[in-house]
Amino acid sequence: MHTVHAVMAVKRIDRAKSRLASLLSTEQRAQLALAMFTDTVVAATAVPELLSLTVVTPDPLIAARARDLGAHVLGEPATGPDPLNIALAAGAADVRDRHGPAHLLALQADLPALRASELADVLTVAPVGARSVVIDHTGTGTAALLVRDATALLSPRFGVDSARAHRDAGAVALAGHWPGLRCDVDTPEDLDAVRALGVGEFTTSTLREFGFSSHGSDPVRTVC
Repeated sequence: MHTVHAVMAVKRIDRAKSRLASLLSTEQRAQLALAMFTDTVVAATAVPELLSLTVVTPDPLIAARARDLGAHVLGEPATGPDPLNIALAAGAADVRDRHGPAHLLALQADLPALRASELADVLTVAPVGARSVVIDHTGTGTAALLVRDATALLSPRFGVDSARAHRDAGAVALAGHWPGLRCDVDTPEDLDAVRALGVGEFTTSTLREFGFSSHGSDPVRTVC
């Protein structure tokens, strides 16, 4: 199995999760975004095949947390018409500047129900020499983009209808039962879905602090 270097791009958390405004204040949404990011990183970095994680962000709290968790941090590059994909491409280029030719993984930063075993399975089944995409639970977005080619560009196309954009660019859609990986959080319904799956300890603690009642058994997912 070939090892992989991961990249995440995270915007300022004081602007995060606006579609949760009916449930949470601005400050609470920022706190939740930081917690979900932390749980995503903890799960991802528990995968032995993942050699490094680079986080591209302008947010000082995200940057500090990322460094605490052992990630390399890159400041956000000059903004343009497509800041998320510009940031991911810059992160990918930085990885190869530091490590040489490398397989790459672009991962969403708000996957609080992610299991390390799910991501490890993705790295196992993704075809070598190709670009692969894990489509999110909506069927239109992208949870992860994987390039199993040490020199091919990442070519991220995250955004509206990104699953189609990645497939149109030649990415293979991977099939697998990875509910935690496929479920990013944008809406109250998404939040219900990840709570039903079982979220990581940081998200669990944060939601309990906000006074969320138990969701069934309100399971806490383990790293493995």
